[in-house]
Amino acid sequence: MLGIVRYILRQLAVGMVLVTIGLTTILWLTQSLRFVELTVNKGASVGIFLKLTLLVMPNLLTVILPVSLFAVVLFTYNKLIADRELVVLRAAGLSHWTLAQPALLLAGISTVIGFVFNIWVIPRAVEEFHQLQWALRSSATNVMLQEGQFNQIGTGLTVYVKARSPAGELLGIIVYDRRNPMNTITLMAERGALIKTDNGTPKVLMINGTREQVTRGSDRLSLLYFDNYAMEFNDSSDPTEERSRDARERPTKELFSVTEAQVGSTAFRQFRVEGHQRLSSPLYHFSFAFLATACLLSGWFNRRGQMDRLILAIILMVLIQAMALGVSNLATRNLSLIPLMYLAPMLPSVIGAWVLLAPSFKKAAPAVRLPPG
Repeated sequence: MLGIVRYILRQLAVGMVLVTIGLTTILWLTQSLRFVELTVNKGASVGIFLKLTLLVMPNLLTVILPVSLFAVVLFTYNKLIADRELVVLRAAGLSHWTLAQPALLLAGISTVIGFVFNIWVIPRAVEEFHQLQWALRSSATNVMLQEGQFNQIGTGLTVYVKARSPAGELLGIIVYDRRNPMNTITLMAERGALIKTDNGTPKVLMINGTREQVTRGSDRLSLLYFDNYAMEFNDSSDPTEERSRDARERPTKELFSVTEAQVGSTAFRQFRVEGHQRLSSPLYHFSFAFLATACLLSGWFNRRGQMDRLILAIILMVLIQAMALGVSNLATRNLSLIPLMYLAPMLPSVIGAWVLLAPSFKKAAPAVRLPPG
């Protein structure tokens, strides 16, 4: 029996690795498109771009693993049925529970991986991702100006460039500076260029333009015409300023230790639900494994295939996923519904285990001995 379990488990493991790699690659490519504009606008290096995309991988894997497990279990067991291998194993006396053990073992491994990712890996990855993203957006030392768009530089500084000449010269420049709330400055120039100072701070050189300054609390307008004007994009943000962290990047221990008085009622509910979501979502690996094996292993063998059972399993999986999303949303509004977050993955597992353990085949009728002659 151990050899049979290893044989089926090997097929499941290889299939799951291949499916996971394929789905992860597709999602990674689609997610990476989100960061193209950010890296282009801020002049980030290829290394920063790759780091941003890699930091979203742990979160993608927790979404992909249950789906991959479900798809591979369905495909592998359906193939074993089509090749008559499971028919032979059933005839040899192996029960449904024994035949389902490889899928359940793989589900157990996936569940452990899910717990490790949810509790430790993902919070750190999300925190580092948001920190890097925030640093890129708030830093004035990483800037590239796109033509025909209002480019936000750091905090309180907006730059518009109408066009760029073949030589790289900026044409039609508008700079709106509100970094000092008491003095709002607007600069307009015919042309100019973006350079960097010795300390790496970007500076725009403007030629033939005007500088308008309005002092808050007065109607006085200061107007200056210039032939040449240089303006540095100094980062006005405080480097020691602490960024506000959301629930996804908080350590799991902090999600359960924070009080409502510290963060407010809305954030408190979000933190609690996020903490229980990390503990309950890995249980869906068992739900999907039990669902797939129960649908395919129970019932009679059909020479024309198991299409009806495959469709039933897929529909039930979609319903379970929808139920998981609905329960999380309800728990965010009412914390007393948090137990449903654990009941949602456990109920399909219990039903699936009952189907596998219950007798599924009728006993064969005793043979009738015919009289001789």
